[in-house]
Amino acid sequence: MIHCQDFVDWLVALGVDFYAGVPDSLLKPVCFYLADHAGDKHVVAANEGGAVALACGYHLATGKVPLVYLQNSGQGNTINPLLSLADRDVYSIPLMLLIGWRGEPGTKDEPQHVKQGKVTVSLLEAMDIPHRVLPPEPEAARRCVDELLAIAATESRPVALLVRKDTFQPYKPTGQAASDFEMTREQAIETVVAALGETDAIVSTTGKPSRELYECRDRAGQGHQREFLTVGSMGHASQIAMGIALARPDRQIFCLDGDGAMLMHMGGAAIVGAAGVANFKHVILNNGVHDSVGGMATAGLQVSFTEIVKACGYTEAWRVERHEDLPEKIAQLRSAPGPAMLEIMVQKGARADLGRPKTSPVENKEAFIEFLRH
Repeated sequence: MIHCQDFVDWLVALGVDFYAGVPDSLLKPVCFYLADHAGDKHVVAANEGGAVALACGYHLATGKVPLVYLQNSGQGNTINPLLSLADRDVYSIPLMLLIGWRGEPGTKDEPQHVKQGKVTVSLLEAMDIPHRVLPPEPEAARRCVDELLAIAATESRPVALLVRKDTFQPYKPTGQAASDFEMTREQAIETVVAALGETDAIVSTTGKPSRELYECRDRAGQGHQREFLTVGSMGHASQIAMGIALARPDRQIFCLDGDGAMLMHMGGAAIVGAAGVANFKHVILNNGVHDSVGGMATAGLQVSFTEIVKACGYTEAWRVERHEDLPEKIAQLRSAPGPAMLEIMVQKGARADLGRPKTSPVENKEAFIEFLRH
């Protein structure tokens, strides 16, 4: 396995001193190391395409090769700037992609990673991006990094390193502040669910919120037909919910979102607000971190989601921090004409024994469709 400090030291020795990306569980040690040691030369981007653009800007100003890190589920977000900005047929900008390879063929992974894992290499090949799998042995890894960076620099083009599970040694972060909010996300979800009506529908964002919602329904002895679990497609839950709300104006549609997911495609709030979808209700669970991939900080605690959505045309937006105030705020959200939003401030982290949905995505979809039809 590779020590994070060694890996970053190799990069620095080869002239790489700027890093941008969206955190990934397989890259968690490196992400946290950069957060602790790279200062303002490290940016956690809103989405992976934005990270590529940041890297391109840094290259234009310095001539150096930057590094962009991401989970392979974010490859889709990178395709436009990689092909229409960095590609050799356009501006010919060198950069290194560090990609966590979830769903690699032959490994067991969650449903949303299986297809992405199968096409990860073929997507790089289709984009004509030279790539290697990063070896876990330090000397081989260093040679691999050296060779790829030489290609990036001499041919002025993007290159990619694919990273398998357990390639990097674990790293304990030192710069992550503890959350001082009193509610857990799971408590907040239980309270929201308890306040909803029998015909209300939920679209929940990817990662731990969907897993906690699923277990909340199990504990209550309820079925799972009233919610659509967005197991992948980070940042798109609000637009899924808007599509449902437009088609079913007779029902209240709740989007259960996270701060990282909201930031990833925040333009969706402008579309919701401009459309004035009266039955759209947005709940943002804000703990200021990318909790589902390790807990690296987002910009969620530095921005005002309530002011943002009101500027986008939402009729109402509230923020709540105390659990005792939450039922009243949910009641206000439910009774208000939409689009309306409630931001719930919660602790980071989740139960160590948090499970995963026992039903398949297709089973979830079919049950949800049947629920909406009645």
